[in-house]
Amino acid sequence: MALKLLRSVDEARKLADAGYRAGERLALVPTMGYLHPGHLALVEEGKRLADRVVVTIFVNPIQFGPKDDFSKYPRDVPADFEKCERAGVDAVFAPPVSEMYPDGFQTSVEVAEVSRGLCGDKRPGHFRGVATVVAKLLGLFRPQVAVFGEKDYQQLQVIRRLNLDLNLGVQIASVPTVRDPDGLAMSSRNAYLNAGERRRALSIVTGLRRAQQLAREGVEDTGELVRSVREELELAQLREDYVAIVDAETLAPLERLSPSRPARALVAAFAGTTRLIDNVPLDAVKPS
Repeated sequence: MALKLLRSVDEARKLADAGYRAGERLALVPTMGYLHPGHLALVEEGKRLADRVVVTIFVNPIQFGPKDDFSKYPRDVPADFEKCERAGVDAVFAPPVSEMYPDGFQTSVEVAEVSRGLCGDKRPGHFRGVATVVAKLLGLFRPQVAVFGEKDYQQLQVIRRLNLDLNLGVQIASVPTVRDPDGLAMSSRNAYLNAGERRRALSIVTGLRRAQQLAREGVEDTGELVRSVREELELAQLREDYVAIVDAETLAPLERLSPSRPARALVAAFAGTTRLIDNVPLDAVKPS
């Protein structure tokens, strides 16, 4: 079956309705396009979990702040469409902004607690924009499953909370961060990095892996773990936005690791003018 390109809300709704009538299970993969292997890993998970996969490609203007890079965000819909076709996607929804936010649009969705701190504090309004567009997409397609990456970890938790609180009943599936061979987390924003910035950006994953190793060796004090990450950023002369160790579900800051409380280490830092994020799980040592 040929890959379908959907441009309007009506086209998207008709496709979703046809799938419901046929009793098919639908997986939705929301993206902002400029697809890389990390996105395609989400597609593969969607294919594993459902009968059909729809990828959405929409650079969402309401999640960008006044200092963000909406106009410069990389876009290549024809290449994205080709990648989706090769990956076996059933349909791509790539609407213009006017379809998603028609004249007079005035509704927003906000997930209060999980949106605070971390990127929520550094990018005011960002997660309100994310929650609004994801709520619209889930309501439009009514998928049985939606697939997101763990690289945008706070976003993932916001969406999980949104789905739970609004009784949407969607299975929110996650895929571990996909990395380049050198360890850098795949991101559309990596296209902004020059060769030197990219080399220095590796200090992010180096620091996170160092914190993981210290946790495995029995270090429970999160202050010590944060310092170990910061040392790597400073050596590479990256500008820190934040380094945090939090509860993996609530994102509340932790003072100590505990085997009974899954934790996550998260970093946001600037390589040149490009803001990069990454995170890893931390496993406390269980008592013998």
